[in-house]
Amino acid sequence: MERVILHSDLNNFYASAECLDNAALRGKPVAVCGDPALRHGIVLAKSYEAKAFGVATGQAIWEARSRCPGLVVVPPRYDRYLELSHQVRELYLQYTDQVEPFGLDECWLDVTGSGVFGDGKAIADRLRREVRAETGLTISVGVSFNKVFAKLGSDYKKPDATTVISRENWQDIVWPLPVGDLLFVGRAAGRVLHQYGVETIGQLAACSPQMLETLLGKLGLQLHEYANGLDGSPVRPAGQQEPVKSVGNGTTFPKNLTRWEEVQRGLAVLSDSVAMRLR
Repeated sequence: MERVILHSDLNNFYASAECLDNAALRGKPVAVCGDPALRHGIVLAKSYEAKAFGVATGQAIWEARSRCPGLVVVPPRYDRYLELSHQVRELYLQYTDQVEPFGLDECWLDVTGSGVFGDGKAIADRLRREVRAETGLTISVGVSFNKVFAKLGSDYKKPDATTVISRENWQDIVWPLPVGDLLFVGRAAGRVLHQYGVETIGQLAACSPQMLETLLGKLGLQLHEYANGLDGSPVRPAGQQEPVKSVGNGTTFPKNLTRWEEVQRGLAVLSDSVAMRLR
């Protein structure tokens, strides 16, 4: 039986949650940002009104304000986002027990055995209506036969949209997209591929696996499979955690570390945290 995979993405989640709870923010350019005093002063999420001015996730607050002088900056409220995320996932679990989170705002759902609710598109449209009615938030949903293409579908059209990437249309939709849109093609991999003239997912699909392995190692082989629609990874059941492959820790210091003694103290704190997590 052909798999039916959904990828659901809460649209501009943090900013949407702030506008949901504060009517005065609606219709305004809003950015949820970290604390500048702690040097986490970057844009974590932005409203569509802010995006229209060129405000982007990851920008420094000063840069965002230079693009949008009327930008309304609000601090994050992670407890509230966690509450809303849990509420939305409970709705997903009414359709399948295979619900795999991908951050607070995204989830994959395997609805292959949920035909009583209709086909994948019908379930996606129904979820969009229910999430909007129950929470006031909107989602975009991709429907496909694998996880990678389902995620591409949820990114393809926003907000509050359903995109179906099927066996019949996937090459027409997926291959013209920029290679950076493909899952796990980060900046480093994107730069390497750009150097060799690989700009679209279709061009990536046409590369030889041997070439990609030489350039990117095992990741190159994985990306080649993704680009050719060969992802067969399962959607993990709700509550099942991915096995831990490594343990690390990082932080942003309140000021630049200019002396070796300061670096040593910082490393000691981070190392203690990693050791505790390993134990």
